Amino acid sequence: MSLEGELTRLRALEAEDVDLLYVWENDPAVWGVSGTLAPFSRHTLRRFLDEQRFDLYAARQLRLVVETLDGRAVGLVDLFEFEPVDLRAGIGILIHGAGDRGRGFASDALDVLCRYARQVLGLHQLWCSVAPDNAASLTLFRRAGFVECGRKREWRRTPDGWADELLLQKIF
Repeated sequence: MSLEGELTRLRALEAEDVDLLYVWENDPAVWGVSGTLAPFSRHTLRRFLDEQRFDLYAARQLRLVVETLDGRAVGLVDLFEFEPVDLRAGIGILIHGAGDRGRGFASDALDVLCRYARQVLGLHQLWCSVAPDNAASLTLFRRAGFVECGRKREWRRTPDGWADELLLQKIF
């Protein structure tokens, strides 16, 4: 199966991606959705890249680079908390540059990853957590067939107080 859509291609992380990850993972603007509280060192990111050489069953997670069809990296998609018995995984997506958002890259990459999860990995479902005020992410996942199945009340602490989080899932 090709990991290519109409606009994007998903590819494995490479050692030379450490500088890209260093910039994206250390951007405080995305920490709220990634659960990050402190910067990552290049050493830590190199170790993460090294661990990605294991398959999904060993690492229980998979991170892929989202790139345009001409090879420009624009983001990342993750499968995490993979449960091989229950055939499910969490999913997350980041399109980093503001100029790359709203151009269909996230939607295309999400479609490719869902197809891969169903056809190659044989997963029964994917799930994601989204803040109720993250309209772009809610629209993205709902258009991809994810359905809201729960609300975690006062789940995340923010600078403005406690915030809920919505749980969405897609059952194949």
